[in-house]
Amino acid sequence: MAATFNPTLQRRRLGAELRRLRQASGLKSTEVAERLMVSQPKISHLENGNRTVSPRDVRDLCALYGVRDQQVIDTLLAMAGESGQRGWWHSYGDIPQSVYIALETDAASLHTYEPAVVPDLLQTPAYAHTVIGETIPELTAEQAATRLKVRLRRQHRIYDPARPLHLSVVLDKSVLHRVVGSPETMREQLEHLNALGAEPHITVQVLPYTAGAHAGLAGQFSILQFADSPAGVVYVERFGSDLYLEKPSDVRDFGMMHDQLQAKALDPVGSRDVIADVIKTYLDAAVRS
Repeated sequence: MAATFNPTLQRRRLGAELRRLRQASGLKSTEVAERLMVSQPKISHLENGNRTVSPRDVRDLCALYGVRDQQVIDTLLAMAGESGQRGWWHSYGDIPQSVYIALETDAASLHTYEPAVVPDLLQTPAYAHTVIGETIPELTAEQAATRLKVRLRRQHRIYDPARPLHLSVVLDKSVLHRVVGSPETMREQLEHLNALGAEPHITVQVLPYTAGAHAGLAGQFSILQFADSPAGVVYVERFGSDLYLEKPSDVRDFGMMHDQLQAKALDPVGSRDVIADVIKTYLDAAVRS
């Protein structure tokens, strides 16, 4: 699967370069905001790649930082133009999670804990169809079909041979036993999960019931890390109010939580064995029906 152009990646690269130029100039972000008469959060968003950088922004910042090399300025302007393009997900209209999808497309690694369902990137079409339809019942058939297409398109990211996403998943054992759709749907889903878990860049671990109280009791979370930046983002999915945490202390704390969950979970081989045992129960259920 060929890599897809990602304007978010260009924004992050441009933001990192603008941060480097600001630091070289000796200015703090608050000073830049004051001199340009803009808010300090705007400067932070530009440098973190969370906001499109306009050509005017580039010119104003370069002038303030004392950048005189026209080749450098032209390069930054070209990056600003590319960062303003639209990602593949925009072709599906106004979809939820567009901010997260942009980050996911850019990420080099993703660590996630899921207490209720198989993560989106590892879902089969039948399983995803049921999850979308049952968790958001007010969707029209057309809206549900669009969301399914987007979810399956997102999965291309883990098959990109040039830039495979390194994925580490901890699943609560209840996910294996929650019948989403039918026993046949679950059998297919768990076989798919075990096949993906054998890939060198994907780790799947099952958190057994004997783990007792643990760091994931508060719910689902994901940690995204990026190849071009030491900074990460924590994503907490909530119905109607997703959270994005970027403070280094938050990313560090959630990273420690994921480490603790991995330590309490079965190792990848033991997890595949447990999943294989549950697959047998769905096979038996299908025979009985």
